[in-house]
Amino acid sequence: MTALQEPTSLQFDCESGNYHTFCPISCVAWLYQKIEDSFFLVIGTKTCGYFLQNAMGVMIFAEPRYAMAELEEGDISAQLKDYEELKRLCLQIKRDRNPSVIVWIGTCTTEIIKMDLEGLAPQLESEIGIPIVTARANGLDYAFTQGEDTVLAAMAHKCPKNVKVESEKEERNAIHKLLNFGRKKEDIKQEESEYKEHPSLVLFGSLPDPVVTNLTLELKKQGIKIDGWLPAKRYTELPVIDEGYYVSGVNPFLSRTATTLMRRRKCKLIGAPFPIGPDGTRAWIEKICSVFNIEPQGLEEREAKIWESLEDYIKLIRGKSVFFMGDNLLEISLARFLIRCGMTCPEIGIPYMDKRYQKAELDFLEKTCKEMGVPVPKIVEKPDNYNQIQRIYELKPDLVITGMAHANPLEARGINTKWSVEFTFAQIHGFTNARDILELATRPLRRNNNLKELGWEKLVKEEAKI
Repeated sequence: MTALQEPTSLQFDCESGNYHTFCPISCVAWLYQKIEDSFFLVIGTKTCGYFLQNAMGVMIFAEPRYAMAELEEGDISAQLKDYEELKRLCLQIKRDRNPSVIVWIGTCTTEIIKMDLEGLAPQLESEIGIPIVTARANGLDYAFTQGEDTVLAAMAHKCPKNVKVESEKEERNAIHKLLNFGRKKEDIKQEESEYKEHPSLVLFGSLPDPVVTNLTLELKKQGIKIDGWLPAKRYTELPVIDEGYYVSGVNPFLSRTATTLMRRRKCKLIGAPFPIGPDGTRAWIEKICSVFNIEPQGLEEREAKIWESLEDYIKLIRGKSVFFMGDNLLEISLARFLIRCGMTCPEIGIPYMDKRYQKAELDFLEKTCKEMGVPVPKIVEKPDNYNQIQRIYELKPDLVITGMAHANPLEARGINTKWSVEFTFAQIHGFTNARDILELATRPLRRNNNLKELGWEKLVKEEAKI
């Protein structure tokens, strides 16, 4: 008999499971905070309203800029006039909040009853004098994080183009203004001369401001200037996006936005691994540099220094295995980083896979496995959770990264789990945030080690007696 050979190239499978993820309307939770002059109006049923209340209950002490337009039976049976009701709500929003843009989020119900939000928006927009962006984020078609994708794809159509006055273009770049705040014009001019000559570059993906600044500075070290981010901090500062501009995404779930920028705005997409982990961040910067014919400087040393600082975490997971059930579409990037840290990964579940948009990341994952000398994971799109749990029982991984629905049942069966949603809301991009990824990934293992030191089995028996 010959021994079974481990796979040396990526294997793909597709099952018939449902999307066991949060509803994509939850993208409102981070987008309304990112775009500070916006207002989000979610149009759906009471169920959607209950979900938003629960998903964003942690923010009750902040003044939220989102609301729920609840559809009643009369709306669903088309007995009421959608336009008049939406006009009333938008006028109230204008009077109370006066935002620069109102974003309509259409849910499952608006899809089912064929509510023509895209048709209503232009007329109402001109009548009330506020731009309206219409996006679909229904849970029938999209996974958790793809809500942001539909919003940014819709917002890409609103980005200005052909702005000829350079000073006006500069005024729209919020990050550029932030970095130069309080500085002398002479110093700014001197620094501008340090940038290399290259085509215009716009990055897309919603990230916290500290991460945006961090990635901007990393590219600045290579002489690369970012002309803007989509989304911007304010809607009025949306980046100029013209034909021939280069664009690059920072998150794996933004394939629709990438397609919109390429097809509708005639942009050139830089297909690079995503800047997650020191290895991904270096590869992302190197790819952008190669497209602009710029020789990257100091990246090897920068990455090595970060890896050295992570050793206290890496020693906890080196040689252990991780299994991804599939939730937020960050699975490929996270698996690649954890494999680089010394883990093995038998299976990566992912709700949806766009092989074209994630091609560079998939190639990088395969390359990483070969360099680390570990088997290449099997990638399962739209996994059936029943089948996955059977495979988890067989494989006995040290850690399962899963959606919240399955975490407690797996923990009850002695399987270490980590909520994938935590990676969605954590700052995981760039060199400096790699430690945060490992902080999350190792927490269950550190917890169990601490419990063992405290006499965990004895504690469990005593709890059972009580």
